[in-house]
Order: sequence, then C-alpha cells, then structure tokens
Amino acid sequence: MLGALLAALRGGDALDQAFREFDEMLTAGQWMFREVHGVLAGGDPADVREAVFTRDQDINRLLRSLRGNIVTHLSVNRNADIAACLALMSIAKDAERIGDYCKNLYEVTEHGGFGQTPSVYQDRIREIPDEVERIFDLVRTAFQNSDTKEAKVAIKAADAVRASCDELAQELLEDRSTISTQDAVSCSMQTRYFKRIASHLANIATAVFGRIEDLDFRKPPKPGSSDQTAS
Repeated sequence: MLGALLAALRGGDALDQAFREFDEMLTAGQWMFREVHGVLAGGDPADVREAVFTRDQDINRLLRSLRGNIVTHLSVNRNADIAACLALMSIAKDAERIGDYCKNLYEVTEHGGFGQTPSVYQDRIREIPDEVERIFDLVRTAFQNSDTKEAKVAIKAADAVRASCDELAQELLEDRSTISTQDAVSCSMQTRYFKRIASHLANIATAVFGRIEDLDFRKPPKPGSSDQTAS
C-alpha cells in the first residue's frame, strides 16, 4: 500500500522536509478555500484579496522547494523508494492546483456571491463548500496518519460533491426562466471550481492506499452504486 510506504519513508532527511512542505501546501489551500467561502457567503472580496493571492504564491514556492528536496533525497539515498517519491511529486501538483482553483473561485466572487443566486439554487450551492471543507480535513488526516479508511471516506464525499456539481451545472445550462445569463455563468463557474478542488483532494486521498499508476485515473463507480472511486 502506498500509504504505508509514504509513512515508512519519513526519516528526518530531505524527504521528511518534503512531506512537511506538502502538508503546508494543503494547509494553505484549505485556508484559501475557507477565506473565499466567507466572501461567497457575503464578505467583502477586497478584505482578503491580497492575502489570498499571497498564499497562492506561497504554495508555488513550497512546490518548488518540495521538488528540490525530493531530488536531493533520491540523489543521496541509494535505496530510496522511487515510486513513493513520484507519488509525492504527483500529489504535490494536486495541492498546487487546489491553490489555483481557490484563486479562480475568488475571482468569481468579485462578481457576486451566494446572495445574488436565485433561491431555487442558493441553498444547494451553499451546501457544497461546507462539504469541501470537510473533505480537506479528511484528506489531511488520512495523509498524515496513512489512514486508508479516512481516505476512502474522503473519496466518497468528493464523489458526492462532484455529482452535485454536475447536476447543478446541467440545470443551470437548461434554465431559461429563473436565472439571468450572468448569474448562471457565475454559478456554473462556482460549481466547476468546487468540483475541481474536490477532484484534486480525492486524488491526494487515493495516494494513501492506491498504486502510483492509479493516481489521476480513478475508476468511475458503477451506475447506481455507492463506490467511492470516480474520475
């Protein structure tokens, strides 16, 4: 199991530092998402703009440092587990993309938050970021503890978020009467970014128990099933 390999490799060297940097990236991404969620719920975008963009730059810096530490670890450790290092490199890119999508989501908030969403959609859209925040917590716990059970719970929750986002996006596309074109575009972009953030979190969770070749290519659940894996 990849999670066991990742846990075993934490030995106080450059790779250990890379693990810490990865957790910092996830922490920063979660902070960004929480701040943007607050703006969507009615906060002033101007209050957090600088901090959100600065935190995104921090994530980029951490990714560069993490890559360097992985290369250092591989260079000085003859018996280094290459697969585990490649897995960490891969999911670090997921964490970096989460930061990008949080920044994109912030840019949508500059054109209005939940308050401008018609009531027929408002309650459903409001529920999604709460669930995404829960997935952040699940993924961080699963990764830190190499907890397969927690990882699978996170993936199942992410799949539910993505299904909700797809359903909302389809309804918005077909709505010709209850929502303006501008608001429909804004809501569609919100659901799209929620879905992408959930997808990257699910991919990180997959690394806890899956094979490296499964990263980025999770099998979709069977129709009508409650399986937790989906692409």
